[in-house]
Amino acid sequence: MSEILEHPLDPIVYKDTQTLILGSFPSIKSFEKNFYYAHSSNKFWKILEAVTGYPVNNLDQKLWLLKECRIGLWDMIRECRRENSLDSSLEDEKVNDINNILKSFISINKIAFTGRKAEALFKTHFSYLDIETVYLPSPSSSYAAMKFEDKVKAYKNLLGYM
Repeated sequence: MSEILEHPLDPIVYKDTQTLILGSFPSIKSFEKNFYYAHSSNKFWKILEAVTGYPVNNLDQKLWLLKECRIGLWDMIRECRRENSLDSSLEDEKVNDINNILKSFISINKIAFTGRKAEALFKTHFSYLDIETVYLPSPSSSYAAMKFEDKVKAYKNLLGYM
């Protein structure tokens, strides 16, 4: 069995963040690069670039986009076991305290999930919270059922950029 991994990243949330985007748990590449959605085949940042019109060529630009667009990032899982970067390999999950972050950042009025695993964990542990939730199509290259352009349209609509 694999070792227990602890989430290596702090949430990225600003005092005026309105939408908190939650993934499940960082990929192996995100661990290595110490930042969210760092795998080169993951299209998360390119989707946000297309949605907002802001460039995402480096860390500073990504952080600026999040701040400017009032978007926060975090993950549902605080620790788990895993065999690879796929959500299906995650086991023995312990969740982050989503309720506490919402109390600390009262401007957050929407939670968006970038994976079904994150959405399911939220529904299991936090369904009592009175907050709007939306499911964003997975930006992972392993979700090839939807074209990039269609993912951009869905993100625009669900994040309120239409």
